[in-house]
Amino acid sequence: MLLSSKAISNTIDKIEITGNDRITDETIRLFISVSKNDEINDIELNNILNDLYETNFFKNIVVNFKDQILLINVEENPIIENVNYNGIKSNRILDLIKQDTFIKSRSSFNENLLKKEKLKIENILKNLGYYNSNLEILVEETKNNLVIITYNIDLGKKSKIKKITFIGNKVFKDKKLHRIITSSEYKFWKFISGRKYLNQNSVSFDERLLQNFYKNNGYYNVKINSSFAKLIDSNNFELIFNINSGPKVFFGNLDLDLPSDFDEKNFSPIIELFIKTEGKAYSINQIDKILDEIDTITTLEQYKFIKANVTENIEDNLINLKFTVEESEKIFVDRINITGNTITAENVIRNQLLLDEGDPFSEILVTKSINNIKSLNFFKKVGSKVIINEDNNTKTINISVEEKPTGEIYATAGAGTSGGSFGFGVKENNFLGNGIGLDTNFELTSETFKGKFSVTNPNFNNTDKTLYISAESSENDNYQNFGYKTNKTGLIIGTNFEYLNDFYLGLSNSNFYEVIRTNSTASAQQQAQEGNYWDSFIKLDFNYDKRNQKFQTNSGFRSFYSLDLPILSDTNTLKNYYNYDHYFDFFENNFSSISFYFQTANSLNNKDIKLSERINIPSSRLRGFERGRVGPKDGDDFIGGNYAYSINFASNVPFLFEESQKLDFLIFADAADIWGVDYDSSIKGNGIRSSIGVALDWMSPLGPMNFSLAYPITKVTGDKTESFRFNLGTTF
Repeated sequence: MLLSSKAISNTIDKIEITGNDRITDETIRLFISVSKNDEINDIELNNILNDLYETNFFKNIVVNFKDQILLINVEENPIIENVNYNGIKSNRILDLIKQDTFIKSRSSFNENLLKKEKLKIENILKNLGYYNSNLEILVEETKNNLVIITYNIDLGKKSKIKKITFIGNKVFKDKKLHRIITSSEYKFWKFISGRKYLNQNSVSFDERLLQNFYKNNGYYNVKINSSFAKLIDSNNFELIFNINSGPKVFFGNLDLDLPSDFDEKNFSPIIELFIKTEGKAYSINQIDKILDEIDTITTLEQYKFIKANVTENIEDNLINLKFTVEESEKIFVDRINITGNTITAENVIRNQLLLDEGDPFSEILVTKSINNIKSLNFFKKVGSKVIINEDNNTKTINISVEEKPTGEIYATAGAGTSGGSFGFGVKENNFLGNGIGLDTNFELTSETFKGKFSVTNPNFNNTDKTLYISAESSENDNYQNFGYKTNKTGLIIGTNFEYLNDFYLGLSNSNFYEVIRTNSTASAQQQAQEGNYWDSFIKLDFNYDKRNQKFQTNSGFRSFYSLDLPILSDTNTLKNYYNYDHYFDFFENNFSSISFYFQTANSLNNKDIKLSERINIPSSRLRGFERGRVGPKDGDDFIGGNYAYSINFASNVPFLFEESQKLDFLIFADAADIWGVDYDSSIKGNGIRSSIGVALDWMSPLGPMNFSLAYPITKVTGDKTESFRFNLGTTF
């Protein structure tokens, strides 16, 4: 209530405060913007009222000015004596509810804040999957104007995602879209995965994933019109994404606008990139590459005070882009403030920044820095605000983050004509808030066991280089098939980093203790290798990756070469591995790939390499033949070779099963060869094996299933063929 009969300014001779008990007159005087001898009018009286209400200390306030006296009468809010939470046993959930609470012990009670707190708790519970929770708040008044607040919370059961549906003009099949999002349908065997529960944050994240996926495949105007959960029964929901892809858009004219005093020759790589980009399907990743290249050039050429922006102009199905690089005002960074990181160490975040305090301010580098922080995947939200400091002509960058859980437990299982498998693992991606990744896992098949514990520091000693240490153990039981069994245990330590744009180098050292055992069915040469071995290798990796995206790749290529050099070894085996993958399309919605693989293993001192070091063609590279049952044979045993290669082609056929959302039809062709037996040159087995076939990928209720039917065209005597193959994989 505001009472004033004066419309003109008057001078305050005295300030009288009444009604206050706990809060002193001096404290109230600090809250208001006037003091004795100040002039006052209706506007100032209203400001006083607003300022006092904003403190949340008072239930009612009356402000009056009469006879040069400012009269302030207040009625204090009760004080919260205690806050109780009933019904929640989980400390994790309780900590989330208490975090950043509006209602705290010994603070003033305010009904509006209590309503906000109730809404916040309900949203937290929904984000955790408790859509059927019930929250009752009791406010008990006690003596001395005190209150006790009790939250009675009935969590109910977690709401499950019974079904995920994609509707609208979505272009892509449900099968592919299921692989893009993080949410998954509930299955009774998924007892570990939390992705099966309805979660608002996850749904919002899925919307962004879908939008980025469509935009990276040319659908610039895609709209995720709505995503909503439809209640099926008391505790099960159908998650529905309504997608309008819009028409496919291609890059049209790309122009670069530079300041007059910039040397255009320095930007010639940008023009070359424009030529390669024009006519291709629109992709936000490609635009990011162009901006990265602009940033690299401007940094190398010492163009410190610049900013770049992109102007888009759409004509029919073409998008014309104009990249404008212009000089900006010469302003430096005064401070960079980071808030919200209660777990993650500040240096982990600062290591992602491309500019520092005292550096020239660059909008490009600020944007890239924020993107780098987001890519850590440690935070729900990352925000930034740039403040201009007019007194010293600098800028302050305020970065705010909201952390999220970074650990996960996972389990996998598979079955097929090649046998079954089971795996389990635990990961932590931000150990102790230092950005360090921990991963421990194992995989068990009918013939093998593999276990690993690894520690990865992605920015060791602030060098932008990844350092990793991995303890590994494996057992390969080939007693029944090939007469031998191997067991290896050891340690790997290595590093990898981006040496040039999209070109990565890796260097590691592996040290393994290996035991080889044979039985009576093994050949004499195999039995001669029985024993214990200690091997130490230096491994060099060269990775040139120009794929448009690492997941669901549809264009670009990747060239990877690996070299293992023996340092301490009984056999001194030198290993070479090379793989090239090229991705392209023949027509709309077609995804094709061609791949070349080559591998060698030879002793530097003309010894026989160990049984475990011999090469076998991976089953995925030679369909139509049984796994491990092609190539040189010693008696009845397939012993692998010293050399192997394969050439593979695969392409989907989108017009077959076009109406089915869970089926994809593919054609493929494989060709491979394996040869070389160092311990007996009389053993042959070389020759081109080739096959053609068709495959069917089905997103079944049990998980993704793959069926392939292959027809061997050429083979070598002794090879074991396998026309039909299927595999089933799922997660828990």
